[in-house]
Amino acid sequence: MDSIAQTPSPDLHPAASAVAQLIDGIGDERLADPTPCPEYAVRELLGHLVGLATAFRDAARKDLGPTTDTDPGVALPVLGNDWRTVLPQRLDELAEAWRDPGAWEGDTQAGGITFPAAIAGRVALNELVIHGWDLARATGQEYAPGDASLQVSYELLKPSGDDPGQGGMFGPVVAVPENADLLDRVVGLSGRRPGWRPGD
Repeated sequence: MDSIAQTPSPDLHPAASAVAQLIDGIGDERLADPTPCPEYAVRELLGHLVGLATAFRDAARKDLGPTTDTDPGVALPVLGNDWRTVLPQRLDELAEAWRDPGAWEGDTQAGGITFPAAIAGRVALNELVIHGWDLARATGQEYAPGDASLQVSYELLKPSGDDPGQGGMFGPVVAVPENADLLDRVVGLSGRRPGWRPGD
């Protein structure tokens, strides 16, 4: 992680924009559909995205409190009726907050965990990349977060030398062909099957 933090700070705007572009393609009838996250339907996944965008926005601002000190796993996310307005706004605020060089300095907090801000910003980007894929796959949409964003996720999730089988923070790695594209490799490192479809 220390070596990752020494690399130039990434731009979160492309990943945030890739998620925001999915919103118009989600009809209300899709909200109960399954996603690659077994515990989440589309509704809960959207609620999780609102929550993580808010938490990591505040983490960038060092505005620590209820939005940053709550473990997102303690309860299923609740999606507000205004999510079509709130989610794109939060995504934009998140990306803009991490554009401030000071956001990457010192320590901060998200999900009840205190860690270096340089890592937190990359975790935020990775959350957007992975959950954006979840949302796109669940709702049958194209998804292109950008190679720069995918490379950040890859570096964050790839197995360490002393734990080559486990990989990332999402669980055991799903093997993909060596010649798979970068998105599929990142998805596999996150513990997901790149070929997942609703009904699997």
